[in-house]
Amino acid sequence: MDLSREDLVVDRVYSGSRNGNASDDPLPSLLGVDNGAGFRHLGKRPGIETLKLLVLKTNLNDPDWPDHLNTETGLFIYYGDNKSVREIHDTPRQGNLILRNLFDARHRTDCFGHFPPILLFSGTGEYRDVRFLGLAVPGAQNLGPDDDLVAIWRSTGTENLRFQNYRATFTVLDVPVVKREWIDDIQKGDTSTSMHAPGVWLDWVKNRKFTPLYSPHTIEIRSKEQQLPRDKDGLKLLSLVYEKYKDRPVDFETCAVEIARLSMPDIGDCEITRPWRDGGRDAIGRYRIGIGPGSIEVEFALEAKCYKPDSGVGVKELSRLLSRLRYRQFGILVTTSYLSAQAYCELKEDKHPVVVISAIDIIDIFKERIGSFEAVTRWLESM
Repeated sequence: MDLSREDLVVDRVYSGSRNGNASDDPLPSLLGVDNGAGFRHLGKRPGIETLKLLVLKTNLNDPDWPDHLNTETGLFIYYGDNKSVREIHDTPRQGNLILRNLFDARHRTDCFGHFPPILLFSGTGEYRDVRFLGLAVPGAQNLGPDDDLVAIWRSTGTENLRFQNYRATFTVLDVPVVKREWIDDIQKGDTSTSMHAPGVWLDWVKNRKFTPLYSPHTIEIRSKEQQLPRDKDGLKLLSLVYEKYKDRPVDFETCAVEIARLSMPDIGDCEITRPWRDGGRDAIGRYRIGIGPGSIEVEFALEAKCYKPDSGVGVKELSRLLSRLRYRQFGILVTTSYLSAQAYCELKEDKHPVVVISAIDIIDIFKERIGSFEAVTRWLESM
């Protein structure tokens, strides 16, 4: 296969050689970029005006820097290249400077001529093969300049020295195929005026119109396996939470409320109610919809279950939560295990308004919003 003549198709895997070294990387043949780190480019960095093309490559498996693609919303979270104790923009490949310039240009009103296309790839775990995730642009429709590129703090080393890195939010556009003809034109410097440029991408360049690649899940009822982490790091995080609260399930309620806040930032006041005879506790809170004076608050009831991962939440526990939902309320179930198949079927078939935050959801929330195992440990200790 001649990679230099291939189109880029969303979710297609592109394979390199099998020599067991850097020459296995398919991206140089595919796009003409180098075989370096995650941030690669054509043109002169770090200025937007002189960059022809950007390639972001991630392995999606770094627990300290959990890059993540949400296929349902089309949003991609990417962490910058400052991963040691130095000034945030003082990185060898100028990746964070490029990020800053990309997002500055995204919010400018006088930068609608040239913009470098951003191509996302992930590793597959097989040699240096890559999967094409899509054509991306910086930012998202509902995020302002203070939200789409955020400088976050981390610490490292025995001295616990602090440093900053960027967390950037990109939108994957609804472009199923990036044509080879456009890539050829990009390499020649003919990007926005190319007849092969995708219309959705041009809409963003000229009008800042976001058209995400939405991919709603077709399976609404998640199996036990889909609700539990399977990788070593995820299981380690889950064990950390369960071991802390297994003998104090009542105290898990406070933790569950904070987990829900991480997942749903617009949760407002939340009050933990009195214990019930079955040992569980409820929380009642308010969730804000909209912004400013025109917003409204909707009440919710939260149920927390600190169960062993192999002990699912059944129909009885779900019915307990449903019985406490009043008119115009919704429910949130937070558990360190999973919702059983029968309970999940009942929930979906009867269209009950309940948000399920299972074990895998807790782990994903931790990785995206908190970070490393050590950071989660500190977060739990602050409860």
